[in-house]
Amino acid sequence: MKLVLTLVELLRQLMERQALHRVDQGDLTEEEEERLGSTLLLLHDRMTGLCAQYGLTMDDLNLDLGPLGTLLPPGDSAPPPG
Repeated sequence: MKLVLTLVELLRQLMERQALHRVDQGDLTEEEEERLGSTLLLLHDRMTGLCAQYGLTMDDLNLDLGPLGTLLPPGDSAPPPG
């Protein structure tokens, strides 16, 4: 289950980065930005809940890839700014 949650978290972070890029580009209306922010917070909360359900923390999902470092960037287990 840890690997599945890790992959879901990686995808969530990639979607979050893409969304923030679109916000920075000015591609979204204010309403779309609000909806996007709410959705990202909800996704983070659900990931935290799933981790708790399986006895994991968000930090547990950051796999150590040896000399390459960790899979997820450090500090990315915090909720997105809202």
